[in-house]
Amino acid sequence: MKRIYITFAAAAVLLTTSCKKYLDVNTDTATPQVAESKTLTPPLFAQMERGVQFDSRYLGPLIQNWGSSTANVTGEIHGWYAGSDVTGEIWRTVYYGLGGNLSLIMDDATATKQYNYLGLAQSLRAWGWQIGTDYHGDLILKQAFDAERYVYEYDAQPEVYAEVVRLANESIANFSRTDGTGTPAKMAVADLVYKGDASKWIKFNYGLLARNLNNLVNKASYDPAKVIEYVDKALSSNADNFIVPNNGSNATDANFFGPLRANLGSYRQSRMIVGLLDGNYLAGASGAVIDPRRSNMITASGDGVFRGVNPGEGDPNSAAANTNTTAVANPWGGRNSTNPGAGTGKFLNTDNAGFPIMTYAEMQFIKAEAALRNNNAALAHQAYLNGISAHIDFVSSLKPEIPAAAKAAYLASAAVVKTPAALTLKHVMLQKYIALWGYGFVETWSDLRKYRYNKGDEKGNNPYVDVFQFPRTFFLDNSGKPAQRYRPRYNSEYLWNIAALKKIGGDQPDYHTTVMWFTQP
Repeated sequence: MKRIYITFAAAAVLLTTSCKKYLDVNTDTATPQVAESKTLTPPLFAQMERGVQFDSRYLGPLIQNWGSSTANVTGEIHGWYAGSDVTGEIWRTVYYGLGGNLSLIMDDATATKQYNYLGLAQSLRAWGWQIGTDYHGDLILKQAFDAERYVYEYDAQPEVYAEVVRLANESIANFSRTDGTGTPAKMAVADLVYKGDASKWIKFNYGLLARNLNNLVNKASYDPAKVIEYVDKALSSNADNFIVPNNGSNATDANFFGPLRANLGSYRQSRMIVGLLDGNYLAGASGAVIDPRRSNMITASGDGVFRGVNPGEGDPNSAAANTNTTAVANPWGGRNSTNPGAGTGKFLNTDNAGFPIMTYAEMQFIKAEAALRNNNAALAHQAYLNGISAHIDFVSSLKPEIPAAAKAAYLASAAVVKTPAALTLKHVMLQKYIALWGYGFVETWSDLRKYRYNKGDEKGNNPYVDVFQFPRTFFLDNSGKPAQRYRPRYNSEYLWNIAALKKIGGDQPDYHTTVMWFTQP
């Protein structure tokens, strides 16, 4: 990994005793010499969003949130991009975008006794370690921000998971303090998400703890009762959602997924999300039920039929100049790769749409999964219903509004399980897939991997069977194995830290298909 801090050697200048104080080159009266927490904090939220959204262009097709307009795109067929920083943006976020900035906030907040800022920095670092390890596996943890090193050794995933727990708990403790100089009002101006509300930051931390533990369903140490406890202390409604705001006034402050940034032109809605929202994969005794979220989240082809691309196959009707009415829609709602222009788009793919980092709906589906594993069907069923209801409300808030009658009709339909006894993990996980679609890319991938995609876990639970389909063509280096991780960022690890990378097998062609610790028994 490149050194986080770069020092420059300067020639010593001997000054005579007649030199004036104003010639001192070690200070700049026009520039603050100490980084303050309130100054460092606002850009961090954009870094969180940036990391996930950049890499989602490759992970999104792999997990079949989206597909591509052309066939056999590397990410979609579980391949990897050799000699490229592609898929390395989350790595960059953890070590550079957040990285040393969080360390500076921790130092400043400790010195000034602003314990709420200290809690914020610890929380964001916990989030970074969690998403980083779920995406890459082994990480540089202990030596990460040591500026005196040139080689950085990797730490195993169990250590990273433990560090997330430690930091989240320390953050909760700091946000719970009533001493010191930090106040919600002082923090509100820099906190673009929760406006200094310590109670919401505490809930976010418990959400991180819930994610952390619920990824370990295949471990003997997995404790579903503890997961439920964490969720009950986490986000309690959509008002607690962690959403990074976007102004959308120009390309510099617009949503990465919006038309102004023009990053989604070659993507197409997938067969999987179309099948879920059409009700074909949730069919009950009365047959498929159209989800009221469908028209808000995805778009029909020109002939009025909702279509999605199969994994790895592309869409032969989606050429830029093609007016074929059967072309599959892109995430902006268009039928080809043409950018519809500023102020257009739909759902999370408009210029001013905020980007969710964590939502109440996700927490409820985590609770439902844990409750089923804890043999509490009644609790699981209520959480499952809460999750569906909350996500419909969330989608509705992004406009157009979903009528209350349409929501009620769906909840009463065959697409939604009516009794606790009938609820299965498949019902829960497929509704969770819908609720995370378009933003919770790494979390969805964690779910898919812990259930071995469509093969099922150690106990025979197989929620994605007959729904998730592997592409017909795998990247040649895969030997038919699905992707399990993305490699560390090329421009730092493969150029500057290859000796350490070799120790964990990162130089091997099949490294990205090596099963991670968190998914194993």
